[in-house]
Amino acid sequence: MLYSSILKPIFFKMDPEKAHHLVIDGMAAGSRIPGMTGIMNAMYGVSESPELRSELFGLQFPHPVGLAAGLDKNGKAPDGFSSIGFGFAEVGTVTPKGQSGNELPRLFRLPPDEALINRMGFNNEGAAAMAASLAKRKIHRVPIAVNIGKNKVTPNELAHEDYQACIRALYDYGDFFVVNISSPNTQGLRDLQHGDELKKLLSAVMDELTTQAGARREKPKSVLVKIAPDMSEDQLEHTVATIMESRVSGIIATNTTLSREGLVHGNAKEAGGLSGLPLKERSTEVIRSVYHQTGGQLPIIGSGGIFTAQDAYDKIRAGASLVEIYTALIYKGPGVLRELTNGLKECLRKDGYRHIAEAVGADHR
Repeated sequence: MLYSSILKPIFFKMDPEKAHHLVIDGMAAGSRIPGMTGIMNAMYGVSESPELRSELFGLQFPHPVGLAAGLDKNGKAPDGFSSIGFGFAEVGTVTPKGQSGNELPRLFRLPPDEALINRMGFNNEGAAAMAASLAKRKIHRVPIAVNIGKNKVTPNELAHEDYQACIRALYDYGDFFVVNISSPNTQGLRDLQHGDELKKLLSAVMDELTTQAGARREKPKSVLVKIAPDMSEDQLEHTVATIMESRVSGIIATNTTLSREGLVHGNAKEAGGLSGLPLKERSTEVIRSVYHQTGGQLPIIGSGGIFTAQDAYDKIRAGASLVEIYTALIYKGPGVLRELTNGLKECLRKDGYRHIAEAVGADHR
């Protein structure tokens, strides 16, 4: 009620990016006030539910609903997001060097479509700044993933060096990593999803993870690849085959889309990646295709258009072991996390499942 009746009307009268920064800076500042994260958790936290708890990538997830990358670009507020009910969170996308991103304005709301369009362009303060922020993390209640990308000025043939640099700088601070090669807002980035370029990139990433783990005498941390929803079936098949050969730990399906099908708001004309409800069906289709091609052997995190528990459950039944939200948080506020987790438990009960793992890929059986 606090969000829908008071905060959302205020935020939605503001420029979207200014509101974005206000939320992140407010979460970061609040997390530093003694006792505030406890208050956040009391207001919005999600109760422990054995049927929703899972272990993936050697990590414990209290429930399957996480925060997608793009909101906390610099890793300023992981303690805050860990306290309002998320089961995990992605920070980033981060690049080796800080960069300003694309020109303003670059973030647009489409309220009747329950969607956002962004062309941010990996604006962030750089890997060293994120490392400094994450080093201050005090709450380790949920896993934190670091989403990594390349600087705009780095040519694709040297992209692997940027991803390696991010891993070197942030290895100690992320619980797992996500290779972002699917944002539509950095020119040429999506070309890295295909063929020899993808093979070269993932080989370099895996080598760097092995090197960092060896120096610490531990098992390498997991890395996932985030893919676009706009590939053809043939492109998707080749991309997934290359990812499987690379020994990465999983796939995030999907990033934002360039499609504008069915939109009614005037901001549909804006360039950039579309997130939110219009992406729901396509992202679920991609999850289903990836699960089928991999035989369910490669964990999938489902992302795109999740607003209700049924939306999340549909992605889980299609093959996702975990799911992520972003746009729903903007439109519905942090109370959406209790709504989703309580709803997922009800979905499990209706289908006669005792644990969320039993529902993963159920549509394929």
